Amino acid sequence: MITSKSAYLKKLTDKIQMKSVKVGKDLDGSTPPSVFIGRWSYPKVYAGPMMVPEQGDTAIMDSPESWIGENKTQDDIINYRLNLVRGKQLIGVKDLDNPFIEKLQDISLASKSIDSEATFGKRPRGTTLSEDSTPHGPSAVIERFDIDAVRWDKQLEKTYYDTDLKANEAVMNLHKKEVPFSNFQKAFSVGAIGTGKRRKLVPTRWSITACDSSIANTLLKEVRHYPLLDTHRVYEFSSLKNYYSVILIPMEWQYEWMEAFIKVLGKEEMIFSDYETNTDKKEYSRVGGCFYTCKMAVLDSLFKQKIQAGAIVLREAYEGYVPLGVFNVRENVKYAMEQPYKEFEDLKESLQYVGTKLKIPISKYVKTSDLLKELLQSRQTTLDNFFKKSPKYQN
Repeated sequence: MITSKSAYLKKLTDKIQMKSVKVGKDLDGSTPPSVFIGRWSYPKVYAGPMMVPEQGDTAIMDSPESWIGENKTQDDIINYRLNLVRGKQLIGVKDLDNPFIEKLQDISLASKSIDSEATFGKRPRGTTLSEDSTPHGPSAVIERFDIDAVRWDKQLEKTYYDTDLKANEAVMNLHKKEVPFSNFQKAFSVGAIGTGKRRKLVPTRWSITACDSSIANTLLKEVRHYPLLDTHRVYEFSSLKNYYSVILIPMEWQYEWMEAFIKVLGKEEMIFSDYETNTDKKEYSRVGGCFYTCKMAVLDSLFKQKIQAGAIVLREAYEGYVPLGVFNVRENVKYAMEQPYKEFEDLKESLQYVGTKLKIPISKYVKTSDLLKELLQSRQTTLDNFFKKSPKYQN
């Protein structure tokens, strides 16, 4: 019996069969720019570029911030990603003076696609699917790698040379200057951000969560000083076989993330959740990186609006869904928070409305929840009475 999200997604990704681009031992193409740092065998990691067997502007293949706005479909994104060939070498995370790593830093700081050439030890094979990072195509150990001259992004270049600037401050500065998240996350991953002595390679999966958490925690320190929202709001958005609903509650910051996978593997309806109260969460979330990236996107909106609120976020993934990485959550929640919201007098009415949009009855989410259940119990005599008075919850 599957009891955790990680076990569920492992079963899902094991089931999905996809064909990636076929290439030989020699590849003449470009990098979008894109790099990937693995986490197995840490503190030695497999690091390397991701390349496309075509030249020219291939930036769209590793620009998740643009996909939803440009109405890219799930199939479009999968096709982009499976055309990315990953080269890799086993490198110590502190070995930043390695010429190979210096090229990866060049790539991560680049302002546009870079023509590149590679020779692999053997023909790249396979595909990689993960719930945290975007998929990519075949991979192999890289023996030779060359890139054309690189022009760095000015903001990233300035950050790279500021070796006295702490990593969390650098990440927040770049976020405020609207540098795309994926750009500074890659720079963080290849050791191009932070104080000089502390720079090192950071596995891609860890660097994504580190950047999300750093931004979210910095924003929360400010949001805690803002006035409370004076009504209940619901924001929503749908794309890439997902529906998202963000319920803002007039209270000090508390947050719960609930996600459902509906008939993705077969006939299942799986709900996973995690939450935090108005104190810092100590342990790593049981639902993985989605928890942090959603938190960041919601707090970013609260920060811009200069308000404080609690947040309940519901996500449903439907038949045909393929894990594309946590960008899917970050960008969808960001878009949700930019839509016109609906106002309600209380939490009951908010949930009643959201219940009309969900495929799983809202009562099942309440039974799975921790924070939402507690909030309802503080407002109702019993949950049974709450649902009896709200027939729409039984849909």
